[in-house]
Amino acid sequence: MAAPGNKYFIQEKLKQTAPHHESFKALWETKWKQPCEMGVYPFMYGATVDFQPVVDTIVAKGLKRPYNWDEYAQCFFPKAEELVARGKEAEDEGNLEKASELYLRGSALYRIARFPAPRSEKQRYAWQKGKEAAIKGLGLERYPTVEVEIPHVHAANGDGTTLPGYYHLPAEASRSHKVPLIIIFTGLDGYRTELAVWKNGWAQLGCATLIVEIPGTGDSPGDPSDPSSPDRVWTSMFDWIAKQEGIDQSRIVNWGYSTGGYYSIRVAHTHADKLKGVVALGGGAHHMFDPEWLDAVDDLEYPFDLAHTLCHKFGYTDFEQFKKEARDKFSLLSTGVLDKPCTRLLLVNGTEDEIFPIDDYYLCLQRGGPKEARFVPGIKHMGEPESFFIILKWIFKLLDIQGDVGRFMSTIPFKPKY
Repeated sequence: MAAPGNKYFIQEKLKQTAPHHESFKALWETKWKQPCEMGVYPFMYGATVDFQPVVDTIVAKGLKRPYNWDEYAQCFFPKAEELVARGKEAEDEGNLEKASELYLRGSALYRIARFPAPRSEKQRYAWQKGKEAAIKGLGLERYPTVEVEIPHVHAANGDGTTLPGYYHLPAEASRSHKVPLIIIFTGLDGYRTELAVWKNGWAQLGCATLIVEIPGTGDSPGDPSDPSSPDRVWTSMFDWIAKQEGIDQSRIVNWGYSTGGYYSIRVAHTHADKLKGVVALGGGAHHMFDPEWLDAVDDLEYPFDLAHTLCHKFGYTDFEQFKKEARDKFSLLSTGVLDKPCTRLLLVNGTEDEIFPIDDYYLCLQRGGPKEARFVPGIKHMGEPESFFIILKWIFKLLDIQGDVGRFMSTIPFKPKY
């Protein structure tokens, strides 16, 4: 811990229970309804008109923790199936804009159905159907997304064979006109199907985007229980990137969101020579694995059971074993990663983060080479939306891009047209 007295900066908050944990009804009313109306995380591509009937069903069932995840997920399927069917009709009629929107709205319902992680049979089904809907919708946009399958040529120790990614390469990119690449590491619950929301802003600026999941989430091939698996995955990823003729290999930036920020801090050290700069937004490094922290966070800011979702993500089924082993096994301090040389690294978070302690960023600043940081006072996890403006300005300067941050950010919120 970085605060005086060997305490966390938010030590007193660890004893509290956030009101949204009382029931799904409380979650919707106190935490989720507003972002759904705004069309922002975790409701990217989502519309309240689609979600409200589902919410009414869940509330009528009285669902609350401990959730029956199959019962929870099933509530979303009828509306999601309706939207995807309407999307297919619009596509068959040649109305591609309408089809794209409806497919993406369907994918948003499937996303919240498998949220925070596909841990049950029906949640795993929701993940598969969500992917199908998302890539259909994203492929019909003005700046189309394609799915790429990157061979995991450095696979070992139980890794999978392929790293799927969502990729957009600007039409003007070529061997004679190379473009920058923004690699997005997704988080604990937000996968490539929704972090693709950042693609349009970068595409308007002539930048390519590659969106990939981190080990233990989505379709990442990395063994979730092997601390070194991400290093192998990223080596395979960079091998593939090196073969893309339209990419300027000297202008590659990584941006990791939330749990993805943990992996961004790591990749800034393990693959420093491949990256012009790295942004870790709302990530952790060491204290995120403290048993005291893990014992508290299921009741704090996160919508559901954060500590147990992390336990699942890192390949554990026994939570007590995870608490006992995780810090020594995965900490970037304990494993010596933070003491290695790194590329330019920007650390951004809200000072009141109840998901990953801001203490971890103080620790990062005290180890290895000098790093850059900006903490957003009084704001919880990721410090948004102010953090987005801070980061975009930093990347624009790093890549010498003449971008309008306000215009970029206007591409993020979703409003249904159809």
